[in-house]
Amino acid sequence: MNRVIPQVLIGVLAGIVANCVGMYLYLFFVIGLDDGIGRTLRWAVINDVIGKIIALGALMNLLVFFVFIKKGQLYRARGVMIATLFATLGILISKFL
Repeated sequence: MNRVIPQVLIGVLAGIVANCVGMYLYLFFVIGLDDGIGRTLRWAVINDVIGKIIALGALMNLLVFFVFIKKGQLYRARGVMIATLFATLGILISKFL
C-alpha cells in the first residue's frame, strides 16, 4: 500500500505533463505561437476553442499510458487515466464558463 500512492502520483504527473506537451505541440505546429503561449491561450479562451486544444493535448496521454502498460507499471497507467479525467473536467468546465 505504501508504494501504490507514489506510483499513481507519478502517473498523474506524467499525464499532466504529457497533456501540456501535447497542447504546446499543437499550438506551435498547427496554430502557430506568433504572440507567445499566454496570448495564444487567451485567444483560445475568448474564441471558445480551449476545450478542443485540451482534448488534442490529451492524445499524448495515450502514448504515456501504453508505455506504462507495456512496462507493466499498472499503477502509473492508472495515474495517467486520472490525469485524463482531470483534462475531461477541464474541458467540461471550459464549456460552461
